Amino acid sequence: MYDSDKRKLLSLLCHGAIFLSTLVFSIAVPIGVLFVSDDPVVKDNAKEAINFHLNVWLYTTIIGVLTFLTLGVAGFFLIPIGYLLHWGLTIMAILHVLQSPNEPYRYPFIFRLV
Repeated sequence: MYDSDKRKLLSLLCHGAIFLSTLVFSIAVPIGVLFVSDDPVVKDNAKEAINFHLNVWLYTTIIGVLTFLTLGVAGFFLIPIGYLLHWGLTIMAILHVLQSPNEPYRYPFIFRLV
């Protein structure tokens, strides 16, 4: 039906693009995959990755504002936690995609807009 290796690769690209989240165009990877692929699992992974990008940007903005308002005190605690969640959840998504390519990964603790 659908090529398992292609499914893994495209899903991996969608979730792995978050490592480039400091570059605004990193969200273009899952958006491009969403429009190019016809595989429903890949499309679900692309949508989830887009939602995760949007959540990372939202939380980064909130942490940035709090850090500015508290003269860096909030950032001392929140920035390391943010990076652990950001990278930890991405690594979990990549491992899930590699181990279970036939089911899309769902990030916990995020708002789903797409």
